[in-house]
Amino acid sequence: MKIADKTVVQMHYTLTSDEGKVIDSSEGREPLQYIQGAHMIVVGLEKAMVGHDVGDKFDVKVIPSEGYGEYNEEMTQEVPLDVFQGVDKVVEGMMFYAQTPAGPMPIRVKSVSEKTAVIDANHELAGKNLNFAIEVVSVREATEEELNPQGHHCCCGGKGDSEGCCGGKGEGNGECKCGEDGECECGGQGNKENCDGNGGCGCPNHDKHHGK
Repeated sequence: MKIADKTVVQMHYTLTSDEGKVIDSSEGREPLQYIQGAHMIVVGLEKAMVGHDVGDKFDVKVIPSEGYGEYNEEMTQEVPLDVFQGVDKVVEGMMFYAQTPAGPMPIRVKSVSEKTAVIDANHELAGKNLNFAIEVVSVREATEEELNPQGHHCCCGGKGDSEGCCGGKGEGNGECKCGEDGECECGGQGNKENCDGNGGCGCPNHDKHHGK
């Protein structure tokens, strides 16, 4: 069976930078599983998967506009160190979550000086090409339950408070905003494994949909 919309795909992947540095890989782990057409992976890779079959091995270069977006300097800001309450020492590379109308947003500390720090709301891969080496492990038709999960699933795939996410519609205790149909507000559907555990959506395409 070839990959098409509404198929469940398992694949192994290795993601590298243009310089050849390995950014992420499924090597030594279970293959990544997603539903084609459900926006669970970046747009450029999802497009490239169409038509491939089990056993296919191929390379894909995803440009920023179809990955995590272009880098936006306006999404950086210099702030005083005292905004980091409860943190003994702020160092470059630290990650925090800022509360926004769209829910928690990951913020990275870009640089630190004596009294201030520059924070960056861009995705760490914004503005970069994504180079994937792909191996298709399995392809099958998605079940009706997989395509239309029962109940109100928030974007991390949890059902209500018991999964540490939102309690159905709207904002829950994790402030993971669900739409009426339970989909992530950014338009993508993640799964329980993607939940960041901090109330964040955890949708793989969250940053792309929010223009980060």
